[in-house]
Amino acid sequence: MADPRVSAVVVNYNAREPLLACVASLRAAGVGEVVVADNGSTDGSGQALAAADPGARFVPTGANLGYGAAANRGAAVSTGDLLLVCNPDVVVERDSVARLAAALDGDAGLALVAPLLSDRLGAVYPSPRRFPGIGVALGHAFVGLVAPGNRFTRRYRMLDDGRSVAGDAEWVSGACFLARRSAWEELGGFDEGYFMYAEDVDLCWRARRARWRVGFEPAARVTHVQGVSTDLVPYRMIVWHHRSLLRFFRRSCRPAELPLLPLVAVGLALRAALACGQRRLRSGPGR
Repeated sequence: MADPRVSAVVVNYNAREPLLACVASLRAAGVGEVVVADNGSTDGSGQALAAADPGARFVPTGANLGYGAAANRGAAVSTGDLLLVCNPDVVVERDSVARLAAALDGDAGLALVAPLLSDRLGAVYPSPRRFPGIGVALGHAFVGLVAPGNRFTRRYRMLDDGRSVAGDAEWVSGACFLARRSAWEELGGFDEGYFMYAEDVDLCWRARRARWRVGFEPAARVTHVQGVSTDLVPYRMIVWHHRSLLRFFRRSCRPAELPLLPLVAVGLALRAALACGQRRLRSGPGR
């Protein structure tokens, strides 16, 4: 059954076909209000959405403002007490929104809760994660490029903690989560200083500092087709990712760690270069 408290905000950028599938799944899951915050798409997303779902609200941002800024604008014109924020390339199962809402209803200390994310083949994406210390971050950043199953990555991504039991996480992926409107507004939504990536880490970090908690509900399942918009400008995305990580380190580090900022900046620049090279090798010489 539809929950009139739930508003969905979908951030779109040139993802017309996945967007239509996403909105259809939200409707099937009982979401009454759907707002699509569009970052300057040129693929006819708006016209296609109007034809497929005239009740959905299409909100052009006027330019590619980034994920967090667009989500904030969509949230500002939505009305529900519960706010489902998601990428356009997710498909929610029919009972997932209800399960997420029930998790918030059952625990007044939760600011937001995320579902279990998996790809089209059923492989689980590590949505719940920990805030890594410097050692774990370095191990994940560099060892993870060549050995994804290393102990640093496993700890950071909580890969040994199981994915079948609901509970708390330090942070969860912004690809899909349900937040209380009251908590979202108290925190001011996403920090628009992040163009792409780490805005979800930052939101959860600020929530915990404000004595809210972040939850994970694996009974709510969502399929995430990753990279629909990212693959349009992959190298730019890599650079934005590492810039965002530097911004988050600068914001969240302890005073004693602040002198490490130049070293962290150099390390992230090196990792960005390695990630670009790795991406080019995977893409082949013709791309």
